[in-house]
Amino acid sequence: MESITIHNVKIIRKDIKNITLKVKPTCDVILTVPLKTDDKHISYILEKRKNWISKKVDFFEANNKVEEKEYVSGESFKYLGKNYRLKVIESKIEQVKLLRGYIQVFVKDKTNLNKKQKLLNEWYILKAEKYFQKVVNEYLSIVKKEVKNIKIRQMKTRWGSCNTSKGYINLNSELIKKRRESIEYVIFHELAHLVHPNHSREFYNYLDTYMPDWKKRKDKLETFV
Repeated sequence: MESITIHNVKIIRKDIKNITLKVKPTCDVILTVPLKTDDKHISYILEKRKNWISKKVDFFEANNKVEEKEYVSGESFKYLGKNYRLKVIESKIEQVKLLRGYIQVFVKDKTNLNKKQKLLNEWYILKAEKYFQKVVNEYLSIVKKEVKNIKIRQMKTRWGSCNTSKGYINLNSELIKKRRESIEYVIFHELAHLVHPNHSREFYNYLDTYMPDWKKRKDKLETFV
């Protein structure tokens, strides 16, 4: 495998049949091509897709700005693709509830930012564990492979990953804020790697067969903020 960089685009030559072009949330642009692809054809592809690349980079640059939350009543937080207002309530019992259209944070000290943040993050993780497992169980009936472990954690550059040799699935905890159909796409994508480990033609044919609208789901994942 040979790797070079041209015009801020990373070009990777691998022993593959199909050309793939990706723009990551980090704004890294990666073009993966077969080993014998010449520079002229690479330049042609980049020129042809330059508008698409530019739109993707602009989108991620605009939406990767970290919004500093204050965790006060009235702020907006996402859950399963919907916006919910936060309601901070002073209480002896500290917990988080989704109730009457609000994400309600019950906390002893309403001014304790770290505590409110911790409570809400823990709530998101618990919700993710329950919902992701439900989706995994649904799609295992298609994949018919054993998943030995599902790990939910924060990931900066990807929504999920799969260790095919160990049967482990890793999922980004932030995914619980996305739409249901996009969550299903990410989970099925990773489970499909247990059948087809690489991003081969067979892998994408598999997605087309069992999730014909996967491209629309993927697009919503990348464009819905």
